[in-house]
Amino acid sequence: MIESALVNWSRAQFALTAAYHWIFVPLTLGLAVIMAVMETIYVVKKDGFWKNTAKFWMKLFAINFAVGIATGIILEFQFGTNWSNYSWFVGDIFGAPLAIEGIFAFFMEATFFAVMFFGWEKINKKVHLASTWFVALGSAISALWILIANAWMQHPVGMEFNPDTVRHEMTDFWALVLNPVAVSKFFHSVFSGWMTGAIFVIGVSCWYLLRKRETKFALASIKVAAIVGIVGTFAVMLSGDSSGIHVAKYQPMKLAAAEGLEDGGTRAPFSIVPGVEIPGMLSILATHDIDGYVPGINQMLDGYTTPDGVRHLSAEEKMQRGKTAIDAFAKYRTLKDSDPQAAEEARQILDENVNYFGYGYIDSREELVPNVTLVYWAFRVMVGFGTFLLLLMIVVLWMEYKKKLVNMRWLQWVSLLSIPLVYFCGQAGWIVAEAGRQPWTIEGLLPVKAAVSSVSVGAVQTTFFLFVAIFTLFLVIETRIIIKAIKQGPKIEEQKGE
Repeated sequence: MIESALVNWSRAQFALTAAYHWIFVPLTLGLAVIMAVMETIYVVKKDGFWKNTAKFWMKLFAINFAVGIATGIILEFQFGTNWSNYSWFVGDIFGAPLAIEGIFAFFMEATFFAVMFFGWEKINKKVHLASTWFVALGSAISALWILIANAWMQHPVGMEFNPDTVRHEMTDFWALVLNPVAVSKFFHSVFSGWMTGAIFVIGVSCWYLLRKRETKFALASIKVAAIVGIVGTFAVMLSGDSSGIHVAKYQPMKLAAAEGLEDGGTRAPFSIVPGVEIPGMLSILATHDIDGYVPGINQMLDGYTTPDGVRHLSAEEKMQRGKTAIDAFAKYRTLKDSDPQAAEEARQILDENVNYFGYGYIDSREELVPNVTLVYWAFRVMVGFGTFLLLLMIVVLWMEYKKKLVNMRWLQWVSLLSIPLVYFCGQAGWIVAEAGRQPWTIEGLLPVKAAVSSVSVGAVQTTFFLFVAIFTLFLVIETRIIIKAIKQGPKIEEQKGE
């Protein structure tokens, strides 16, 4: 019970800090692009109205950016405090992209942020525009390296296990960087940030319309944000299609959980909600072939053979091979100095079964199935809210084009009240990604219960509630500061052109 409690509390703490951090990250990614587009319009048109429009959204960006940094630092520290076994086991691999992110991407982002925020009247406006775009680029590159690290946990590549150091060690850096899961995850996450930024800007701008304030500013902001958001959302859909292919190939249990698919096969149906299905659609989404084979939860637990003759082991077979790998590893470590020949034989057995090493820590087949209800509904929240928000942006942009939006108070209210929905959408996406690969910290290699630190449950509980208080305080403070800045509004008196 103590071990189970430690794992659960450690998971809860990481989920808490990750969820809070992801409140700030997508808005940073989206606002960075929107304000850069606005400043580009200013430089091209030489119209001071656009300069002050960009400056207003830049102020909100700065507030959000600062809090995002604080939550991100706390999040990364947990790898050393709560997940030290994980950090030891794969630190050489996982730490590399995080180090690059800190040294290169964040450094670039922070440096150009200072130039952007404080350099308006001090440097050439084209140089200033470049610094703004570099901040946007730096934000995306920063996300890239973090997502490369996360994608490696979803689909580990470019490494091999060294039984002498008891670590997985990197053998191919570019395999890590060009991991197909990382590529699709990067575009999916970054463009979802565009959508978040767009809905935020549209919602806040509609608040001004409801208050009959700064109408020109609000309508101009809505137009730019809606275009960025629509482009971003279609890109999210395209990258989501690619991500679905990768999940089906590398994490079929996650796909089955997201669909509540107990028994799969060819022409697998896509579940809209329980009892409502589209025949063959899941096969199309997962394989781009209506006759494509998609295994269900039962097939993966019992073992199955695909139509092209590829056999997949049952849960029990994987667990047995995992225990064989662990036993061979222990034997190798014991005999490598006293009996090199026996140690080499053990090493060969280990190498033959090392891909199932993590399964040796699994006690029952039920552990291999994630929380199907949670993953299933999180996926539908993500897709459902995302579809609604795309339609909302299209309608808002069309109504603005027709010069009708300014009088459509119901649409303004819907836009304002939709701001929380985009955050639910983003959080749901990460629930699918992370809860969907349980029980694994690293897919197929290291289960969560073998990755946790040897700390007391009480220590994790204490820090959990401490983080609840700190992060909630961060969120309340940021929200109050942003609301105050919104109420103050842009500096309209300066919007006379230049």
